[in-house]
Amino acid sequence: MAEESLIKTGEKMSVNVRVETNGASGVGTPLTAEEINKAVGVIIAADKAVETARFNGKKLISKPVAAAIRQPQELIQNILDGKAEVFHAENAGAAQESTEKLSLGGAFYKHLMSGVSQMLPFVIGGGIMIALAFLLDQIMGVPKDQLSQLGSYHEIAAQFKAIGGAAFGGVPFAAGGKATLSLAGVSSGFLGALVGGFLAGGVILVLRKLLAGIPRALEGIRSILLLPLIGVFATGFLMLAVNIPMAAINTGLNNFLSSLSGSSAVLLGLLVGGMMAVDMGGPVNKAAYVFGTGTLAATVTSGGSVVMAAVMAAGMVPPLAVFVATLLFKDKFTEEERNSGLTNIVMGLSFITEGAIPFGAADPARAIPSFIVGSALTGALVGMAGIKLMAPHGGIFVIALTSNALLYLIFILIGAVVSGILFGFLRKPLDK
Repeated sequence: MAEESLIKTGEKMSVNVRVETNGASGVGTPLTAEEINKAVGVIIAADKAVETARFNGKKLISKPVAAAIRQPQELIQNILDGKAEVFHAENAGAAQESTEKLSLGGAFYKHLMSGVSQMLPFVIGGGIMIALAFLLDQIMGVPKDQLSQLGSYHEIAAQFKAIGGAAFGGVPFAAGGKATLSLAGVSSGFLGALVGGFLAGGVILVLRKLLAGIPRALEGIRSILLLPLIGVFATGFLMLAVNIPMAAINTGLNNFLSSLSGSSAVLLGLLVGGMMAVDMGGPVNKAAYVFGTGTLAATVTSGGSVVMAAVMAAGMVPPLAVFVATLLFKDKFTEEERNSGLTNIVMGLSFITEGAIPFGAADPARAIPSFIVGSALTGALVGMAGIKLMAPHGGIFVIALTSNALLYLIFILIGAVVSGILFGFLRKPLDK
């Protein structure tokens, strides 16, 4: 979305904008040295760490992804007007350190999002593999006296579950650097992994400073032997203390979620549902999603997680609401927006909430509250019905892994229609 926003704005301003994407799937369309050399300036719109040494000597602006979506013209104009400072690679480390000191919350968020982007492929792939193991056993049949073995009764299902468990249960959470942590047999769950990731990153940063004065002849040993060896030992030792409270929190949270029913499940569904639509892919959305995926491991053997079901259903609402609004209120949307509305059908059904971002960014006062209402409603309905989901992603493609597919789709449709009508009603008519 940021790429599209910058390119389209550049075209309107008669400025050639070349974008390199860098998301969960890696770097796409990488910039060449020649393109960087010819560029007037560089805009980094990212919520994760990006390699910047190649931009040495260029005017550079670094902002969150949301800025490129909401203020693309301002960013481009600042480059053209020479308001951006020239970036010097030799000062990158000091500049980054200074920025982190001035904005600890921003630095924390950037590292968290970087870790989440590396974690999600494991969570999604592993979670779906585990869910498929249960689905295969259900299709092939399991004797009533062997239902405790559901998901691993047949050999092929057991293989799916083993592979998924390896990916889903041992998610490496990276933060504060490239350090990762995976401790077998620890019951602190995802929350413990999150704390462990930041702890490991902090240990590595401290060790780098302590070993900064090591003789040049021993620099190779520092990177290959000292940092990993001392880092793993120190982090593992510290995690012995961290795991005790984190395991208690994780166990308490899982017990609480398992006990949810009636009004409690409705309120939680309402909350996580609304969060999914607040920023549609931003930190609030990610917090709800990560919370939902964190409940899967403890609930997949009992048929899945109501929280995960509410999160995914609510996340599908905003893009579908865009389609509903552009269909019912055609006179309030341009032809380009109506075409985008059609695209949002696929985005919504695929659980890609980000499809609604351009509409939310263009008219936040009307779009975002409208999306929140529908998403919260859908989340609450899913919680009320106690619908469970065994997969962390997939949208319509994993609908068979819900405990009530028909009712699930109806609740998504209700939320989309409510949001779509509300958004279309509040939207200002086009200027004639």
